[in-house]
Amino acid sequence: PAPVPVPPLSRRASSVAMAEGSESGRGPPCSGAAAAFWRWEQLRRRAAAPWARGLLAVAAGLALLYAVLRVPVRLRDGLAAVTVFLSTLTPKFYFALTVTSSFISGLIFVFEWWHFRKYGTSFIEQVSVSHLRPLIGGAENSPPGPAAFSAGENETSRQNMPECKVWRNPLNLFRGAEYSRYMWVTGKEPLTYYDMNLSAQDHQTFFTCDTDALRPSDTVMQKAWRERNPQARIKAAYQALELNNDCATAYVLLAEEEATTIVDAEKYFKQALKAGEIIYRKSQNCHSQSPQHEAQLRRDTNVLVYVRRRLAMCARKLGRIREAVKMMRDLMKEFPLLSMLNIHENLLEALLELQAYADVQAVLAKYDDISLPKSAAICYTAALLKARAVSERFSPETASKRGLSTAEINAVEAIHRAVEFNPHVPKYLLEMKSLVLPPEHILKRGDSEAVAYAFFHLQHWKRIEGALNLLHCTWEGTFRMIPYPLEKGHLFYPYPSCTETADRELLPTFHEVSVYPQKELPFFIHFTAGLCSFSAMLALLTHQFPELMVVFAKA
Repeated sequence: PAPVPVPPLSRRASSVAMAEGSESGRGPPCSGAAAAFWRWEQLRRRAAAPWARGLLAVAAGLALLYAVLRVPVRLRDGLAAVTVFLSTLTPKFYFALTVTSSFISGLIFVFEWWHFRKYGTSFIEQVSVSHLRPLIGGAENSPPGPAAFSAGENETSRQNMPECKVWRNPLNLFRGAEYSRYMWVTGKEPLTYYDMNLSAQDHQTFFTCDTDALRPSDTVMQKAWRERNPQARIKAAYQALELNNDCATAYVLLAEEEATTIVDAEKYFKQALKAGEIIYRKSQNCHSQSPQHEAQLRRDTNVLVYVRRRLAMCARKLGRIREAVKMMRDLMKEFPLLSMLNIHENLLEALLELQAYADVQAVLAKYDDISLPKSAAICYTAALLKARAVSERFSPETASKRGLSTAEINAVEAIHRAVEFNPHVPKYLLEMKSLVLPPEHILKRGDSEAVAYAFFHLQHWKRIEGALNLLHCTWEGTFRMIPYPLEKGHLFYPYPSCTETADRELLPTFHEVSVYPQKELPFFIHFTAGLCSFSAMLALLTHQFPELMVVFAKA
C-alpha cells in the first residue's frame, strides 16, 4: 500500500518538539539551519521569563542614567559639593530636620489610626489599591487562569453562604416613650438615619395597599408614612382621624411617636385594636371578590397582628407579665403562619421574667429546630437553661481536678454553640462593653443583635446564680474550635464578613462597634509609628549631644 503522507510540523510544534528533545538529554535533531533555529528558540524563551525582563529593565535604566549624567555633570564634583554642603550644616539644622520629620510622621500615624478605627481600613493602602494600582497596571497582570477554573466552585460557595440580611428587632422600643426620652435626657440620637429609613419602608409595606386611594384617611396615612419629619407625621395622623375616626394606622402612628409614656401608648393601641378588628372583619367577608380585596385583607391582618403584639409588649413593660404571655400565646395560635415576625422571642423573654423555665424549654423545643432560622435569643436562652442546671455548683478549680460531668459538658457545648453563632454577646453579658439602646433593626450574628439581646436578657443571666461565672470561664474556648481564617464554621455557616459595615449603619456613632474577628493593624500604622518614634529619638539625641550627632551625620 502507498505510504500515508505525514503533514509538516508547524513552526510552534517543531520548536516544542526540539525543546522536548533537549530536555530528555538529546541534542537538536538536525544540524545547520535547524540547529540555529533551535538555539534562537531557546534564547527567546529565556528572554521572555519575568526575571530576564526585570534584569533588562534595570540594566537599561542604569545605562540611561549613566548616559545622562556622564557628560553634563561630573559625579566627583557633585559628590564634593554635597560633602562641602553637609560640612557647613549646624546642629540646629539637624535638630529641626528630625523634629519636623517626627511631627509629620506623627500626624500621618494619628490620621491612619483614626481612619482605621472609624472605617476598618488603612487610608494609604486604600489609596494605593484604588488609585495607584490601576496606573501601574496591577489589575491587568493578575493571572486569570485560577479564577476561571474556580468559577463554578465560587458560585457554589456563594450560594451556600448566607447574606447579611437586616431583620426587624422583635423587641424594639417605642420611639416617643423610650427613644425620644433618651434623646431628651442625654442629647444623643439613639437611632441612625439608615435604621429609621428601614422602619419607614416597613411601615409602608405593612400598613399600605393598593386600595388606599379609595379611602381618604388611608390616602393621608400613605403620605404620612413617607414623611421624614416626626411632627409632620403626627399632624397627618390627626388629619386622617378627622376624616375617619376608625383609622387604625393613625392610632398606631400616634402610639409609636406622640405618646411619651407606655401608659399613653397603650391607650392609643387599644383604640387602634378596636378600629382594626372592625376593619379586619369587613375584609374577611369580601376578601375573595378580587385581588385588591385580598391585598387589603393582608394589610388589615398586618395591622391587627402589629397592634396586638405591641399591646402585649406594653403589658410586659407595665408589669402585667402573665397577661402579656397570654396575649402572645393567643396571637401565635391564631396566626401560626406569621412566624417570621419572631413573636416567640417576645414570649421567651416574658417567660424568663416569670422564671417559668419549663415553659421556656417547651418554646425552645418548637423553635430551636435545624430547619428554622436561628437567633441570639434562641441560642443563648438554650445555653442559659443548660447552664442553670450546673452553674450553682460549678467551680473551675474543681472541674480541672475531677473533670467535667455530663451536664457540665452539655452546658459548655451549649455556650460554645451560642458564642459561635454570635461572638459579640458575651462581652455585653459580662459587662466588658457598655450597652446602648437597641436599634429598630438588627443584623443576625452582628453587634446590633448582641446589643438587642443583652439589653433585655442581661437581667435573666444575673438572676441565675453562677451562670455568668460559667460563661466567663468557658466562652473564649469557642474560638479554639473554629478554624482560622474563618473559611469554615463548626456548627453554623462561616461568620459573614459584611457584619461590621451593616452594624456601623444600624448603631449610633457614639457606640464602639464590636468587630469579629479582630482585624490586625495595617502595615502603615506600624511603619508610621516606628518612623515617628525613630525620628523623635534622633531629635532628642541631637538636642542632647549636638556635636556627636553632627559627626555621625557627616560620617
